Amino acid sequence: MRNFLALLLLLSCSFVSLQAQESWSLQKCVEYARQNSLTVKQAQYGVLQSELDNKQARMNLLPNLSANVRGGYQFGRTIDPTTNEFKNESIGFNGFNVDAGVTLFSGLVIQNSIKQSKFDVMASKLDAEATANDISLQVASSYLSILLAEEQLENAKVRLALSEAQLAQTDKLIAAGSVPPNENLDIIAQIARDQQTIIEADNLVNINYLTLKQLLELDPNTDIKIVRPEVVIPAANPEAFSLEEVFNSALSTQPQIEAGMMRSRSAQIGERIAYGRSFPTLNVGAGMSSNFSTIAQAFASYSEQIEQNFGQYVSVNLNIPIYSNHRNKVGLDRARLVTLNQDVANRQAKNLLKTNVQRAIADAKAAKESYAAAQRSEEAADVAYENAKRSYNLGAINSLEFTTASNNLNQAKVSLIQAKYQYLFNLKVVDFYMGKTLEIN
Repeated sequence: MRNFLALLLLLSCSFVSLQAQESWSLQKCVEYARQNSLTVKQAQYGVLQSELDNKQARMNLLPNLSANVRGGYQFGRTIDPTTNEFKNESIGFNGFNVDAGVTLFSGLVIQNSIKQSKFDVMASKLDAEATANDISLQVASSYLSILLAEEQLENAKVRLALSEAQLAQTDKLIAAGSVPPNENLDIIAQIARDQQTIIEADNLVNINYLTLKQLLELDPNTDIKIVRPEVVIPAANPEAFSLEEVFNSALSTQPQIEAGMMRSRSAQIGERIAYGRSFPTLNVGAGMSSNFSTIAQAFASYSEQIEQNFGQYVSVNLNIPIYSNHRNKVGLDRARLVTLNQDVANRQAKNLLKTNVQRAIADAKAAKESYAAAQRSEEAADVAYENAKRSYNLGAINSLEFTTASNNLNQAKVSLIQAKYQYLFNLKVVDFYMGKTLEIN
């Protein structure tokens, strides 16, 4: 009964462990990173900031309204606020005023500021999208690194099993007197190396998982397991990739390019704003006020004074800039420099994108050739291994020669795994520039 309860407890713990471990597909990882990355959040806060700037620009069209209430006590020779007469006595006073004003014309500065802020909002949204795309690529690279490391770990375990099987076979031959007693020493050394390789491969898996968790902003102690799809290399032909075609697709799909265009529009409107500051501004205003004084309290109560002293005003203010120490001229020159600088930045962004696209295509072509070479090498090493295995079983070669053939096959398999995932990643990078979704089929 105790054994049964222990077994039941062990199975229950295993079930809970499996339930606690989450499965993450590449799509889930990418979406989670785009929503939780601190870098993406910072970019999104930049969007909110630009939207607030746009809101303020629109609100600048509305009138302003303010109220003021004052009160105090005056000593010595003072002016009675209700009569404007000098008095040589202490006076308590109280007053209020309400003022409103609106700008009727300011060289279209307000209207152009609204237009400029709209382009700034669009640019910041595109910047946030570009940041999210960068995170997506990093997540995809980390995801593939885990798949590569796990496959290498499995290969190392298979290699250890083969070495142990070889040792068992050699021990039988030693026992039968077919081979010398020290024939198994090389195999024992190989098993130790295989065990070390497994430890290193397992550590690499853990490191790659830690990198992925960092990109996902997950606690390092969170237990996750990525979904391992059947990795099939797409039937692509990198030689057929056209730089012009991929680059044109990237120009229309990469948000950083459009963001630069929005900033150019914003800079152009900035020139209009700077030019508009040299025009006259026309403001109208209105207000009302009243006051109370203790010196007049003997003649009128508080409410009567407030009513008697109640006044209103309407004003029109036309401000004509004649000379402002060249501030307006310098401001316009600065705005033009912003436009010129943004044009240069846009050309640099396009040149960088073209370089990256060209490199991605070249990498994909080279990776295909490397993958094909690794396949041929693995096939040759496998044939050599099978021949060595038969020769070893027949006693035609010693354990060192057989171990060498086995090591060559293992190295060929490792190189093939690396070449496969490198080729897959390079293809995904080209797909990314062509606006395709990051996924592993």
